[in-house]
Amino acid sequence: MNRRLVLSVLGLCLAFGFAQLGRWQLSREDVKRAQLAAAEAALAAPPRALAPALAGPVEAIDKVAGRARFTATPRLWLDNQRRGQQVGMRLYCAATPVEGGATLLVDLGWLPVAPDRVLPAVGCPEGEHALAGLLVAPPSVGLRLGPGLVEQDGAWLATRLDPAEVSAAWAATPALAPRVLRLDPALPLGHARDLALLGNTLPPEKHRGYAVQWFGLAVATLVILIVLNLRRRR
Repeated sequence: MNRRLVLSVLGLCLAFGFAQLGRWQLSREDVKRAQLAAAEAALAAPPRALAPALAGPVEAIDKVAGRARFTATPRLWLDNQRRGQQVGMRLYCAATPVEGGATLLVDLGWLPVAPDRVLPAVGCPEGEHALAGLLVAPPSVGLRLGPGLVEQDGAWLATRLDPAEVSAAWAATPALAPRVLRLDPALPLGHARDLALLGNTLPPEKHRGYAVQWFGLAVATLVILIVLNLRRRR
């Protein structure tokens, strides 16, 4: 009797865990759909000035434009970035709005990676430039496994992009802005890029599909528990 009770409790806990994972996937779908809707609304609106927009919350998505001066900081490469079927890296450089405000990281686009994993031999722009694009939160981090930043060949290689971590590594004073600028592809600056927010992560539809799978496992676990308990009683 005690063994049956223990197994039943474990089965219920397992079903509950599956259901919670399904709920989490649905919440991720909602978050990403909201991000896409906010990006679409921002792109349809007139651009804001870059310097005052930096003071907004990290979750906000703003279409911005303004002039900024690139600073003499190391190149920052974000690893494991897909573009179509290819895997490469994205180059981030730091720039400060000429009107004042926090220094921010600018996404200058994607470059392929050689088989020997040598960093691309390109540098950051110099001087003052006209910038425009979407001011957004950094790419989602996911699980924080291992060091997020390592120094390599005079540059920094990141497995996740966290402006606070970059500020600490660079000893930047003041700290970098919490959002990054996704540079407008029409600008004659940088490398291959677009304004797709979810280009390197799962689209909302995938999260719904995974949610259905988790809920299906929860239902299957409950059905198995019911069947096993009915057989034991007989």
